[in-house]
Amino acid sequence: MEIHRSGSHPSGKGPEDYFTGPVRIDPLFDAPAPARVFGACVTFEPGSRTAWHTHPLGQTLIVTAGCGWAQRWEGPVEEIRPGDVIWFPPGENHWHGATATTAMTHIAIVEKADGKTADWLEQVTNAQYLGHVAQPADQHIAS
Repeated sequence: MEIHRSGSHPSGKGPEDYFTGPVRIDPLFDAPAPARVFGACVTFEPGSRTAWHTHPLGQTLIVTAGCGWAQRWEGPVEEIRPGDVIWFPPGENHWHGATATTAMTHIAIVEKADGKTADWLEQVTNAQYLGHVAQPADQHIAS
């Protein structure tokens, strides 16, 4: 058994190549091989978001605070709120982050494939980010 005490892993800034705006990443766990799971708590300030990206083995997000948006390629922007759990299947191109006016925090859980958790693509443009009306979470129909 290993116990990693709160605060034992330093917070980091989200790299500008992968994020727009201020983002704080707090590592939570990185299981040793042969396990592949990695988790982090990510906080996006208002207007901040990821770049478009995919995950070789998928990604689960658990929203813990604030209000955010998430979108898969060519899909509608969805509003995400505390308690929501979002699953992005392997290879699905997507982004996620805070709304324009409200910060958002989520726990991100991914598995590594050959040591890699994500493939990062182009930045989400302001037009992509702001050129929508988010669908309220209570109107979402799972597909």
